[in-house]
Amino acid sequence: MNELHTNILIVGGGTGGCAAALAACALGQRVILTEPTAWVGGQLTSQATPPDENVWIEQFGCTRRYRTYRNGVRQYYRDHYPLTPAARANPYLNPGGGNVSKLCHEPRVGVAVLEAMLAPWQSAGQLTVLHGYEPVSADVAGDRVRAVTLRQRETGQQLTITADYFLDATELGDLLPLAKVEYVTGAESRQATGELHAVDGPAQPHNVQPFTWCFAMSYDPKAEHVIEKPADYARWRNFVPPMTPPWPGRLLAWEVPHPITLKTQRNHFFPWEKGETTGGLWNYRKLIDQANFQPGTMPYEVSLVNWVMMDYWLRDVIDASPADMALAWTESRQLALSFFYWLQTEAPHLDGKLGYPGLFLRPDVTGTADGLAMAAYIRESRRIKAAFTVTEQHVGTEMRHGVNFGWGEGNRVPRSKPLLSEPFADTVGIGHYRIDLHPSTGGNNYIDFSSLPFQIPLGALLPVRVQNLLPACKNIGTTHVSNGCYRLHPVEWNIGEAAGALAGFCLQRQTTPHAVRENPDLLREFQQVLGTHGFELEWPYIHAV
Repeated sequence: MNELHTNILIVGGGTGGCAAALAACALGQRVILTEPTAWVGGQLTSQATPPDENVWIEQFGCTRRYRTYRNGVRQYYRDHYPLTPAARANPYLNPGGGNVSKLCHEPRVGVAVLEAMLAPWQSAGQLTVLHGYEPVSADVAGDRVRAVTLRQRETGQQLTITADYFLDATELGDLLPLAKVEYVTGAESRQATGELHAVDGPAQPHNVQPFTWCFAMSYDPKAEHVIEKPADYARWRNFVPPMTPPWPGRLLAWEVPHPITLKTQRNHFFPWEKGETTGGLWNYRKLIDQANFQPGTMPYEVSLVNWVMMDYWLRDVIDASPADMALAWTESRQLALSFFYWLQTEAPHLDGKLGYPGLFLRPDVTGTADGLAMAAYIRESRRIKAAFTVTEQHVGTEMRHGVNFGWGEGNRVPRSKPLLSEPFADTVGIGHYRIDLHPSTGGNNYIDFSSLPFQIPLGALLPVRVQNLLPACKNIGTTHVSNGCYRLHPVEWNIGEAAGALAGFCLQRQTTPHAVRENPDLLREFQQVLGTHGFELEWPYIHAV
């Protein structure tokens, strides 16, 4: 059996894992970063999901390294793509022009930028990146982890890595049960947390947000690219989600609940069907906008599909048996392919026609053989039982101030005093997004309501007992509800970067993460280190959205 040693082992090379590696290396530590897929980057790349970000992201609201990533994406397009002069000169270039983000870009560009950011540390011998590895066991002594054993997916070969610190940056918090770290899953009880939007009655540990197998597609109106009918198409074509409040009809349809009001809304596909130039689901997460490129160089636009009609909520994969997890992966992929087939063959146009046979999948964009993303887009993970848990009371606009806003309304509503989230003296970063809970495995329909620009408390990164394992992505001390605004790309990056910096700081100062929080002088020193590395620890006064 192969064995390695390092200062810090980061298990999971997603958005948070990459950020953690960059921070730890910058503090002089030797790091091993493992990733089960062929691409680092997680949400940004292998899950193929353009970044969901706060509305002030171009000015503030992220770490310096995350901004370096964003700038790097734009520069990559300027350096390597045939942009129009106007697009090349645009400091706020949005390559895909998607509505969901100010920076919709192709996954492969994200991979290139992240690998470029990691490369100097690899060349210096401080960082080793291992692809195809997933954790299978951990060696634990009391309150400390001594080693983690990983298995290479293709060869089955096992590798044991000892380290001073272990960071769990896996998408589902897979290291937590292996290392015997106390954690929670699913939806907490309102009676236990006091949260307005928590479930009533007992806790529901298997009630989690859905995951989604995204895919990329293009459209050629002059051709037919209809795929073979998926094996489970009949099942998904007729499936009516058993939701409370009720779903408006079949899952494969343009009619879906409005996330805030739950009233039925009818989506349309292409903007020109309504005489628009923007709008429509086609533009929602578009990755290539022809208007940004010289005529003739991009024959097809590319749209990334991550829509509620293909969210998979039949099974909870957290703590599931290998057989149940494999079944969930299979069913969810069949749902994605069935939705694509429905788009090609049965999706109604506004003029009464059916289907868009000119749609075709883009496996070159997702880096896979079938055009589906390399990995499922995960919204909810195991969450540590933390020294401090963020709840809706700390960040929810309604619970803190008795008001709730629709999308963007917070910036337009006059007020005599600022609406503030709970201030945290141990802040290690900031973030913002609406509390956006997709229809869940427990049969709950959308829960979507406004939150306030928030801080990330150090206490939420500290397990209640284990001393040398830190969460580095969506697995921090939040609840099912508050996770809804702490799970997005720049926040996960900030969490991971803070965890990597904390481990590096503790090794430098020969102290522990819990001591950093408990000792005011150490906490002040750590926050000063974060400041020199470009962390924003508090928000300027801004309106809630």
